[in-house]
Amino acid sequence: MTDIINSDSAPEPVGLYPHARRVGNLLFLSGVGPRERGTDKIPGVELDENGEIVSYDIEAQCRSVFRNVRSIVEAAGSSWEKIVDVTVFLTNMKDDFRTYNRIYAEYFADNRPCRTTVEINRLPTPIAIELKVIAVV
Repeated sequence: MTDIINSDSAPEPVGLYPHARRVGNLLFLSGVGPRERGTDKIPGVELDENGEIVSYDIEAQCRSVFRNVRSIVEAAGSSWEKIVDVTVFLTNMKDDFRTYNRIYAEYFADNRPCRTTVEINRLPTPIAIELKVIAVV
């Protein structure tokens, strides 16, 4: 049995996909970024007139991504503590990893899921971080 999950507080998907799918007792989240629901606003990001990033605050984006992930797992009947696997996509590993790693340690101090962090060239919107998460329901 598969259930489609959408959170009323997480940002709307930028394509044709749900926030998450539940299969049995596992919850698979689509990639989650730091945008705010109901707007294109990205915390900590300054864009030029062409929509290109002028500057960004990776700490603000990390905190916003974690808040969005939490809202999705909770909407699905799970919790932060039941996250078992996290894949993190960063667009600038060299400059952002240390800050991201520090904030990640704050949020996952008690729950230590498996984690993979990769650097990618670009994400679909002008963001610097995205998470892909698996949790138990």
